[in-house]
Amino acid sequence: MALPSLLDHHDMDAGDVAWAPIRAAAAPLGPRDFTLVRRVGAGDIGTVYLCRLLDIEGDQSPCEYAMKVVDRRALARKGKLGRAAAEKRVLRRLDHPFLPTMFADFDAGTDYSCVVMEFCPGGDLHSLRHRMPGRRFPVSSARFYAAEVLLALEYLHMMGIVYRDLKPENVLIRGDGHIMLTDFDLSLESTASPALDEEDDEVVTTPTCIPEVQLFRLMRWRRRAARSPARPRFVAEPVDARSSSFVGTHEYVAPEVARGGGHGAGVDWWAYGVFLYELLYGRTPFVGATNEATLRNIVRRPLEFPTAGAGGALHVDAAARDLIARLLDKDPRTRLGSRRGAADVKSHSFFKGLNFALLRSSAPPVVSTASSAAISSRPVVPPAAAAATNKGNKAAAAADVPQLFDLF
Repeated sequence: MALPSLLDHHDMDAGDVAWAPIRAAAAPLGPRDFTLVRRVGAGDIGTVYLCRLLDIEGDQSPCEYAMKVVDRRALARKGKLGRAAAEKRVLRRLDHPFLPTMFADFDAGTDYSCVVMEFCPGGDLHSLRHRMPGRRFPVSSARFYAAEVLLALEYLHMMGIVYRDLKPENVLIRGDGHIMLTDFDLSLESTASPALDEEDDEVVTTPTCIPEVQLFRLMRWRRRAARSPARPRFVAEPVDARSSSFVGTHEYVAPEVARGGGHGAGVDWWAYGVFLYELLYGRTPFVGATNEATLRNIVRRPLEFPTAGAGGALHVDAAARDLIARLLDKDPRTRLGSRRGAADVKSHSFFKGLNFALLRSSAPPVVSTASSAAISSRPVVPPAAAAATNKGNKAAAAADVPQLFDLF
């Protein structure tokens, strides 16, 4: 049985509202320290609950957390224990504003493993897209979310991690409107070789119609640029990441995966192209009537964009279409991102004028209006029943809560 742990290696701001109750609690944390409020989601390897931390008097903290509960016996029967262990390894390494913070992890009895992370009240991008007019995002909103996801992917690749599960359902919205990438059980761990690569500026031709004064200014600018060294750009991609496993959601898998061949970090850039396409057009580009048809389309069918007459499709600028086309290159060797990873994608004209360094402090397109009171007013598990479950009262436990907390 794994020892309970309080994860304090993330040197967060001392005023962080989520960290303060965790640090004030008596470590190590365990099942008795939390009350489950309601189930908020279920995935392939676990169920996620909204929970609150109890203080030494047994009162609930106002801070909300997400607890992922993994049934090890069920995973062992499915042969997926390794995936749960891999996700926990990845979570322990993460320290990024657009990735989860793992506050604590502990075992509940011999069969359950629990991980406590941030709770995102804004839902996910898939649900948010369905609330948009036409079930698609405006270009400006799609650009914002795509940029934040890009920074998260860049960090993962810098850590030698190939994500392999990018889709709107796995992009959660925090209370402040910024994103958090989640679900790392399909991630491939490797090594990365961070380096500084010189940026090649595009050559600008001189049209003959430029006025004489502007022409002289352009010539002076070119002479200064020639004397200045090329700007170094940070590049970090997983260099040894290779796998032959078929993983991921069918509509998002890369052609090399659909063919059953080996794959590397390039699968994340393909999925990123599908992700951006879905944000802008409201559907994925290669979906078929069946999973098999979808895979055939991914391998064989050329990329097509909806026309203006197709159901009143929105107008998407040429830069967005060009970025998607470069990402959805069926050859991973020439796919955008294959050479310099995120640095190539960030330099595309679709992101022109966007300051990636200031994204975290920029205003998001949508900020969640769900308050703690509103969330707590519609629990699947009544708070009293959840609290009773923590104290070992099986009679009061709601059917939705796993009986793991009854062991304590």
